[in-house]
Amino acid sequence: MTTVAQERAERLAELPFEVSVSAGPKSVGGFVASIREIAAHRQLLDLLIRRELKSRYKDSSLGFVWSLVKPLVQLLIYYVFIGTVLQASRGVPDFAIFVFSGLTLWGLYSETISTGTASIISNGGLIKKVYLPREIFPLASTGSAIFNFLVQMVVLLLAIIVLGQFPVSWNLLYVPVAVAVVLIWGVTFAVLLSALNVFLRDIQYLVEVVMLLLFWASPIVYSWSFVVKAVGSHTWLLDVYLLNPISLAILAFQRGLWQAGSQTRVIDTNVIPPQPWPADMNLMLGGAIVVGLVALFFAQRIFSRLQGNFAQEI
Repeated sequence: MTTVAQERAERLAELPFEVSVSAGPKSVGGFVASIREIAAHRQLLDLLIRRELKSRYKDSSLGFVWSLVKPLVQLLIYYVFIGTVLQASRGVPDFAIFVFSGLTLWGLYSETISTGTASIISNGGLIKKVYLPREIFPLASTGSAIFNFLVQMVVLLLAIIVLGQFPVSWNLLYVPVAVAVVLIWGVTFAVLLSALNVFLRDIQYLVEVVMLLLFWASPIVYSWSFVVKAVGSHTWLLDVYLLNPISLAILAFQRGLWQAGSQTRVIDTNVIPPQPWPADMNLMLGGAIVVGLVALFFAQRIFSRLQGNFAQEI
């Protein structure tokens, strides 16, 4: 028995009693190593995503059905009350589809950042007990947001099909590109803000205010043509407006799914041309993706340098 105990003690002595969670390499190699570590814990990431979704509808009789009811009610409100009763559809054709498409993509971005910002704090107990890649927590929040986005996409596509406005054209390619832009920038801010929120808890409340401002700074409840008319001859303001990659992504998303915006209409004998779109949209979308990937690299490096003190601060 003594020999067995000694062997166990020797094996334990060889094991590392602490795992470094410092910044590590400050180069691309460190970034790639972090991605590999996250990939190695992909099963844990899947479990965390499932936990996020289950906790949202905990003790609910209908469960995940509520994730389908809410977008259906929203679509009905926009179609009946705002589009028909308030006659918003006179200025914007298929107003319900236009607004709901913008809200669907915005919901993905907003939820990714909002829940991601608080993800480290909300998982503080687990962080203090077990070592695992800390980036998993904002990524789990992103996975939950993607699930809700897919549910709303189903409702949106069904509504488009019912109205007979399904866009069979090359414009559909704008949809995955727009989603990619939103996910890249959403994950970038979620990773960065989740780390900063550990040291400055006001960050999560500031995010709520900023997201509210960004909502109205994006073409969700108003069209791009409204922006063009509002700036008038000051066309340089359009370039400033499109510096927000999410505004650009929402426009691309609408261009891909909102077929009525690309059609000529006749209202009371007045011929209304199709909705305009920003010039060089393809080039700007490519730029948004490239810049977003660079921003994601720096966000992860900052996160990596700060994560060593998470347990102490929490």
